[in-house]
Amino acid sequence: MLRRSPASLNSLSGVPSVAMKKRNDRAPSQRQLRIGEEIRHTLAAIIGRGELRDPDLQGRAITITEVRVSPDMRNATVYCVPLGVTFGADSADGETANMIAALTRAQPFLRHEVAKRVHLRTVPAFIFIADTSFDEAGHIDALLHLPEVSRDLHGDDDDDEANPDGA
Repeated sequence: MLRRSPASLNSLSGVPSVAMKKRNDRAPSQRQLRIGEEIRHTLAAIIGRGELRDPDLQGRAITITEVRVSPDMRNATVYCVPLGVTFGADSADGETANMIAALTRAQPFLRHEVAKRVHLRTVPAFIFIADTSFDEAGHIDALLHLPEVSRDLHGDDDDDEANPDGA
């Protein structure tokens, strides 16, 4: 019988702690990337044509930025963002939350449409998440345009030229 030290066991279930990893450190396979991109194109076409009947989604421009498919192909995380929304505003957060809730309500219809258009053995369940990468990029851009950072990036050292001895 194989004995394990108590430190290597999960205290709740007796399962080795190595098996309890939540994150997959491997890069996505070519198949995952290809299926994710195909689903992204299909979802963008469905939403772009206005085929959704939900009043919270009609007349709204939504961008599907990325679809990440799990290794077992049963779940897909769909990153989306509403167009024309300024990030950081309180109304933008509410509008994005309404969009995510409406897309989640429309998930059965979207899965059915994706199943008709993309030939897969099983269509993954969609998990809709607001894409914050544009917000983060805008924040980084704003930081890079600050006078202190701009001076450091361009090497403008006016103080060193005026007093070369440093005293």
